[in-house]
Amino acid sequence: MRDTRESRLLLVLLIAIAFALITVDIRGGEDSPVDGARQAAATVFGPVENGVSSAVDPIGNAIAAVKDSGERHNRVSELERENATLKAKLGSDDRNRSKIRQLDSMLKTAGAGQYGIKGAQVIAIGAAQGFSWTVTIDAGANDGLKRDMTVLNGDGLVGRVTTVGPNTATVLLANDPDFTVGTRMERTDELGFASGQGDRPLRVQLLNGKAKVKKGDRLVTFGSQADKPFVPGVPVGQVVRVDPAGGDLTRTIYVKPYVGFTKLDVVGVVVQAPRTDPRDEVLPSKPAKPKPTPTVTVTATPSGPPADANGIDEQ
Repeated sequence: MRDTRESRLLLVLLIAIAFALITVDIRGGEDSPVDGARQAAATVFGPVENGVSSAVDPIGNAIAAVKDSGERHNRVSELERENATLKAKLGSDDRNRSKIRQLDSMLKTAGAGQYGIKGAQVIAIGAAQGFSWTVTIDAGANDGLKRDMTVLNGDGLVGRVTTVGPNTATVLLANDPDFTVGTRMERTDELGFASGQGDRPLRVQLLNGKAKVKKGDRLVTFGSQADKPFVPGVPVGQVVRVDPAGGDLTRTIYVKPYVGFTKLDVVGVVVQAPRTDPRDEVLPSKPAKPKPTPTVTVTATPSGPPADANGIDEQ
């Protein structure tokens, strides 16, 4: 249609008629004069609407399904996040429980030896240079730590403090090749010097070349003058091998340390030595030997021929 003055007048007229019909329809309610026309239009256009509805509804359902799927996905993601949080919390709780066990064990060790200790945690392993067996702990001069203090944990001797900063300190571990500590045998009081060998057992030179020692014997620290760098009585380890005595002035044995140097966490620095040597009081109790179970042997005695009523054997 061309945009002329007549067409514009016709459009205005049609719009006016439409508004008039809407007004009449609204005011007439159920008795509206255009109700018949509406029903007729519904009859004509109803099938078309149903067809269009049938064509559109699957798409609408698909969109709704996608929306629900998104909501379910969001819920699954939320549950996964909650599960991850719970796992992290559980892991944290396990770690805390582990720390509590280590701390409890260390306090028992310190109590048995009457050591005054400062608790600390290992925060780094290894030195800045070289290949020494060292760890860094989160306690230092501000906590009363000084060089050449004994370091232990619930299992036994960890090492000694070598460097002290304001809030951290470096500990040379007992398995380092540059580490040496005086030792005393639990059963015989034989003295010696233990040296670290990395991931191998400690090498101990006993001062008595004829010392009687066997596998399973236990050692503790002998202690140093003025208790530095080592206090006495700290468990060192257990003998795992003994070199044959060859008439030398010293005798070599090999000791498995009680401490696991690759899994250190909570440690204690001895800031106050015991008043008296605890001797072997800090060593763990030996497991009780199982009592032998008595064996009862029953021997069957062969029976003789049956006897008659008068107690006389039948011939």
